[in-house]
Amino acid sequence: MKLLIASDIHGSYKYTAKMIEIAKEEKVDKIILLGDILYHGPRNNLPKGFAPKKVVSILNENKNMIVGVKGNCDAEIDLEVLSFPISEQLDLYENDLKIHFEHGHKLKSKYDCNIVFYGHYHIHKFEKIDGICYVNPGSLGLPKENQDHSFAMLEGNTITIRNTKNKVLSTHLV
Repeated sequence: MKLLIASDIHGSYKYTAKMIEIAKEEKVDKIILLGDILYHGPRNNLPKGFAPKKVVSILNENKNMIVGVKGNCDAEIDLEVLSFPISEQLDLYENDLKIHFEHGHKLKSKYDCNIVFYGHYHIHKFEKIDGICYVNPGSLGLPKENQDHSFAMLEGNTITIRNTKNKVLSTHLV
């Protein structure tokens, strides 16, 4: 299975459209959104291409390939307009791997899985701690520390962090 994992869209239509385009080009099986989908939050600047109604539209048009987890900026009323499943967290089993997905604002220090995908911090990062891969795909809509707008791909045992030009920024083996 080929997964595209993105976080922290924050209502940016420009980068949401680019993500959907890449997902279709790459023939991904599923897009997993790690929260903070529509609203930019009171501490963040307005993201480039901020258009949450257009983000709702393009995501709902592709609802069959999307699942999500709730972020700290996702209000219940906002989530009611999205037509794909959204939960507090998600666990998947793929290729003998247990994979955990959450937003990251309540990140714990210990998990019972092989990979933890989380967002929230807007900085792409990969680290292995006690045999568990922790992966932050960065932010699709509001990256920090001069990083590219980014997302992750998981295919087999390979994780890549990519920018919205689909350029590989880093590659990691689980």
